[in-house]
Amino acid sequence: MKKNLLTKVVTVLSAATLGAVALTGCGSSNATAIADGQTAKAASPDSSVVYRTVDEIKDSGTINIGVFSDKSPFGYVDENGNYAGYDVYFAERIGQDLGVKINYVSTEAANRIEYLQTGKVDIILANFTVTEERAQEVDFALPYMNVALGVVSPSDAVLSSLDDVKAEDEIIVISGTTAETYLEKNYPDIKLQKYDAYAEAKTAFENGNAIAWANDNTEVIAFAIENEGFTVGIPSLGDADTIAPAVTKGNESLLTWLNEEIEAIGAENFFHADYEATLLDTYGADYENTLVVEGGKVQ
Repeated sequence: MKKNLLTKVVTVLSAATLGAVALTGCGSSNATAIADGQTAKAASPDSSVVYRTVDEIKDSGTINIGVFSDKSPFGYVDENGNYAGYDVYFAERIGQDLGVKINYVSTEAANRIEYLQTGKVDIILANFTVTEERAQEVDFALPYMNVALGVVSPSDAVLSSLDDVKAEDEIIVISGTTAETYLEKNYPDIKLQKYDAYAEAKTAFENGNAIAWANDNTEVIAFAIENEGFTVGIPSLGDADTIAPAVTKGNESLLTWLNEEIEAIGAENFFHADYEATLLDTYGADYENTLVVEGGKVQ
C-alpha cells in the first residue's frame, strides 16, 4: 500500500472541535466525551485529516475505537449496556496491551472513514472489509477475518441467483458497505433499498420491504441461523475479501504497532479464542477455520 508523504503539525483538539461523541469506556455503559487536551496530528497544514501517534495515545491514557453497536455478533451493546462481540474482544486486548482505557465510539458503515479522518477515533474495528478504494483513504492493518458477500431471502421465496431479480424487486443494503458497491457496479439495474443502520435494515427486511438482503456473508448467515424462515440462497458473491483494522491515512506509528500486535497475539491463537468466545454459538465449529485469520496470515 502506498503511503502519502505527510507534513505533521501538532494540533490541539478539544471535545467541542470533534463534536459530542457518545463513548463507553472499557465495558462501562456510562457515556463520556473525547477528553479535552488530547492531541492529534494534521496530515498537512491545510488538511482536516487528523490522527494521534501511539505515544500520544499512551500519554492521554485512552484510545478511541470505532465499533458497531447493532451488528451482533461482531459489535453490539448487550443486555447490560456494555459493548460486546468479535471486534470488541479484539479491542479489549488492544487497550490492555497499550495500557490505556478504551472509549468505544458507536459507528455506522457509512461514517467509518469520516470518523478516522476527523480524529473522532484512532482505530476502526467495525467489520471493515479491505478494498482498493478504501485503501486510498485509510490505512489498513493486517487482516483478522475472511469474508465474502452473501444474500439472504425468505425461505418460501429463496433467491439463488441475482439474475432472477425482477425489475420491480428491491434488495436491501447498508450504505457504505461492499455489498452496495458491488451491486451498483455489477448489477446497476437492481433497485436497492439503502439503510444507514443495521437495525433499520433488519427491521425492514423482516417486515417484507424487499425480496432479499445483501451483506457480508457472515452477517446474512448469522441472520438466517437466528431467524426462522430465512435462507442464505447465495452464500458467496463476488471475490473473497478480508476484514482488518483501519487507522487514519499516514498514521504509520499506530499502523506499525497494530501490525506487530496482530502478529504477536496470533502466535497464541488469539483470534481463534476470540471466535470461540464470541462467534461459536452463532456459526458453530465448522466455520471457525474458514472465517478466522490468525496473525495476519491469510490461508
